[in-house]
Amino acid sequence: MPRPLWAGAISFGLVTIPVKIVSATEDHDVHFHRVHLTDMGRVRTRKVCELDDQVVSQDEIGKGYEIAKDETVPVTDEELEQMPLPTAKAIEIAAFVDAETIDPVRISDSYYLAADGPVAAKPYTLLRKALERSSKVAVAKFAWHGRESLGLLRIRDGAIVLHSMKWPDEIRNPQELAPREVEVGDEEIEQALQLAEQMTIADLSGFHDEYREALEGIIAAKAEGKPLPAPAEDGTQEKGEVVDLMAALNASVEAAQESRGEDGEDATVHEMRPSKKTARKAPSKKTATSKAAVAKKTTGRSSSASKKTAGKKTASKRRSAS
Repeated sequence: MPRPLWAGAISFGLVTIPVKIVSATEDHDVHFHRVHLTDMGRVRTRKVCELDDQVVSQDEIGKGYEIAKDETVPVTDEELEQMPLPTAKAIEIAAFVDAETIDPVRISDSYYLAADGPVAAKPYTLLRKALERSSKVAVAKFAWHGRESLGLLRIRDGAIVLHSMKWPDEIRNPQELAPREVEVGDEEIEQALQLAEQMTIADLSGFHDEYREALEGIIAAKAEGKPLPAPAEDGTQEKGEVVDLMAALNASVEAAQESRGEDGEDATVHEMRPSKKTARKAPSKKTATSKAAVAKKTTGRSSSASKKTAGKKTASKRRSAS
């Protein structure tokens, strides 16, 4: 089990559940050192006091809040720990809400809550089973990392998960970011829904970090003195290029069906309707066949007529010559 990050208790009415917070995720990112390019020496961040220009050690560094220019109030860790907060050492459940009412944009980091000791087994199981049998999640408050946070408790594979959440006033209003109103046809919406259906999967276990894999490939090549991998082709669309939305959706549906091994013949559900001003209706198969037959006959007649005319001219020239 990974090292616990916090120890306290879940406060559930009059029920107390001793728990430890354990990180629910792992960091697989590739981390770089800052180096001096001429000799590859490490470049580190020095903690220097701006008043005396002296390097200070970690035990000489504390917290301070600037209340005015050139006036800072020191705040110690002991003072923070003694704040009169009921959530200082507890994850206090404040309410239960329907799971679907939680906006995903509010969810931040995730942690597992492990039962801390034998005494925690029964109340931990009680809360877990209560959440499992309902469609609700618990909303809680807890203090951690020098601040009080809003949390969400739910069940994952038999364990209680704590999601830290943003406070309501921390969520920006997205209305100013929305594009201007444009018309989208029902056919385009239906085709987009069909594409979404074709792209629906059962779980996300097949996803992996391709950027990290490519980065590891570059590092391995440089370490072994081999040529760097060839860069990927840029498949992005040029800025300002106009896209035929229905054609792009149709092509996307066909590609999704082909990737699933399905027959792509019936991928196009809605026929493209060209603009009355700029496009002409495509001829049907019968019309195209008729036109082709007429063109063939006409071509044949023209060829025969040309041959006859050429023969008459040749005969006239022979008579003149004789």
